[in-house]
Amino acid sequence: MTKTIFEEMGGTYTQVGDYLLPDLKLPEEEQQPIGVWGQRHRRYLKEHRRATYATLLTSGRLNSYLADIDRQAEEMFLRLVKHMAEAEGVTEQLKADNQMEWVGRMNNIRHRAMEIVKAELIYRV
Repeated sequence: MTKTIFEEMGGTYTQVGDYLLPDLKLPEEEQQPIGVWGQRHRRYLKEHRRATYATLLTSGRLNSYLADIDRQAEEMFLRLVKHMAEAEGVTEQLKADNQMEWVGRMNNIRHRAMEIVKAELIYRV
């Protein structure tokens, strides 16, 4: 019996009942921790960019891609919060003088920074 192209390329089969099923595995990929930003981006890819998600998954690059997006988003978020707080005069002195005012203004800054990160990195491909 002649070999199939799959067998010529080193593929193997497993017999299950009367059927021969190919032994398929995804390429090995180093597992890196993925934070909240990477998880949000993965959910976006799965729901709205299925082809991109499938390509990254089958090529074995999904985890490293999501870890990179997560790192970029976290750096962008922290940088935005710092610059916005400086621009709006939200300082440690304000925190010492009026904690409730400081908390309210920082929450506002953090939410605006989150929206910017989501629009620029998370929900774009």
